[in-house]
Amino acid sequence: MKMQNLVSRRKAIQCTAAGIAGLSLPFVSVASPSALTNSLWQATQKPYPAYPSLDPELVSEMVGKSHFDLSRVRQLVKERPELARATWEWKFGDFESAIGAASHVGRRDIIQFLINQGANPDIFTFATLGSYEIVKGMVELFQGIQRTLGPHGISLLNHARAGLRMEDKMSLKEVENSKKLIGYLEDLGDAEGPQYQDVSEAEKNQYLGDYRYGDGKTDGFSIQLNMRKMLSLGVIGEFGGALNKVGDDEFTYAGTPSVQVTFQKDNDSIKSITVTTPGSVIVAKKVK
Repeated sequence: MKMQNLVSRRKAIQCTAAGIAGLSLPFVSVASPSALTNSLWQATQKPYPAYPSLDPELVSEMVGKSHFDLSRVRQLVKERPELARATWEWKFGDFESAIGAASHVGRRDIIQFLINQGANPDIFTFATLGSYEIVKGMVELFQGIQRTLGPHGISLLNHARAGLRMEDKMSLKEVENSKKLIGYLEDLGDAEGPQYQDVSEAEKNQYLGDYRYGDGKTDGFSIQLNMRKMLSLGVIGEFGGALNKVGDDEFTYAGTPSVQVTFQKDNDSIKSITVTTPGSVIVAKKVK
């Protein structure tokens, strides 16, 4: 009797195992490499090179449009809500977020929209919004923070001043707070950032042009005038960050202290440009 029970259990186990294996077989067949290749492994379109990171062109557009185009910003964030927190490196470590872009140009409407969509305001945003108590509290808590520079090397005081660019659409209380904050930062004496040397129109004209250090499409720099009529350095054929004069033919790049830009002359004519960063020295010859 015991032997019969033992045999019955063995048969039951064998039948159960066989049944499980039998149930599994169809799934094994479906999951064959050829089947996966024809279905799961196909993308609807070829991914962009940076995938699965956000498309750099989309991030660049988001930060760029946050300077002036609320309508496009709304559209971009509707499609990709995470773009409200987008940050872009223009060149040489000049980082700027979407809300940072809106802040230094005084676009209160874009700032408010981005905050509502999850963007992270910082001291520069609060300065633009004229948030006197918040900025004052941060300055008192973190001594010297008023000297910190924002995107493109723009100072805290200049962010506060930008906050009045939409004065005609601001309430009386908002205008009073902004002016109070500007006065407070001016009284600190060191919230305006470094003071650079003036560049004459004649100097600007002699620096303008293209400089090459190789035969590749982007192997070079273009020196142009930006919207503020300041000298700017970008990849050849493109606009870039502002150059701030610190000495004879010597400049810094958009508030990035480790970057040095110098121009070389021959008989008062500019012949080349040298861009020095930690670990590299690039000399480019002026070609036009």
